[in-house]
Amino acid sequence: MENLDPFLEIAHKLADAARPIIRQYYRTPVAIDVKADASPVTIADREVETAMRAILTTEFPDHGILGEEHGRHNIDADYVWVLDPIDGTKSFIAGKPSFASLIALCYKGAPVLGIIDQAITDERWVGVMGRPTTMNGEEISARDCETLDTATFFTTAPELFRSAQSIKAYQAIADKCRQPMYGVDAYAYGLVALGFADTVVECGLQAYDFCALVPVVEGAGGVMTDWHGKPLTIHSTDEVIASGDARCHQDVLTTIRAAIA
Repeated sequence: MENLDPFLEIAHKLADAARPIIRQYYRTPVAIDVKADASPVTIADREVETAMRAILTTEFPDHGILGEEHGRHNIDADYVWVLDPIDGTKSFIAGKPSFASLIALCYKGAPVLGIIDQAITDERWVGVMGRPTTMNGEEISARDCETLDTATFFTTAPELFRSAQSIKAYQAIADKCRQPMYGVDAYAYGLVALGFADTVVECGLQAYDFCALVPVVEGAGGVMTDWHGKPLTIHSTDEVIASGDARCHQDVLTTIRAAIA
C-alpha cells in the first residue's frame, strides 16, 4: 500500500467540495424523490456525489468508486473510494444537522482512510490507518466503558431492526444498556470517537454507510466489526457494531449471540 498522505489530501478536497452544495440546499424546500428501496434522495445528495466523482476521476482515474447515488465504477481495483454524499438524508430534509458526508478509501477491500464531515456544524473527523483520529485537526480518543450496562447505546431507529433475530438483538441491547439514544445517523460514530457515546449497533447498512467510519472509530481506540465480530470490509454484510472500548464491544457481541441463539 502506498503512502496515504496524497490520498488524504484529496479526501479533504472531496469534503471541501461537498460543503457549499450542502449549505446551499440545507433548510430549503428541496424536491424529494423516492428510490427503489423506498429511501429518500434530493438534488443535494446527487450534486455532492457528482462533484466528488469529478475530482476522483481527474486525480485517480485508475481507482474504483462506489457511491450511494451514482453506482459502481471499477470496483475491482486495489483502491476504491466509497462515498455517501449525505448519510442521513431524512435528517437533512428535516433540517436536523446530524447527517454527514462520508468519504472512505479502501485498499483491497479494507477501509484505510475515512472522513465524517458535517458541513453545518463545521466538524470534520479524520481517520487514517495507523494514526490517531482527529476532529478539526485535534487528536481525539474514545472513553473507557467496560460493560454494556454502563454504556450509552446509539442506533438510528428501532424500526430499522426488521427481522425476528435483529429485533431480539436490538431489544436485548436496549434493555441491558444504561441509556439508549436514537436518530443521529453517522454522527453517532463520531460521538463514539470523541468519547461521548459508548456503542452503536445497526443493521440494514451498505458499504457506503460504514466504510468511512471504521478508520475514525478505530483510530480513536475503538473497535468496529460485524455482528459476528469479524472486521468490516467493502464486502461485509449489513450488521455493524462500533464501540469505544473493546471490553464493551465484546459484551455487545455476547449479548447479541445470546439473544439470537
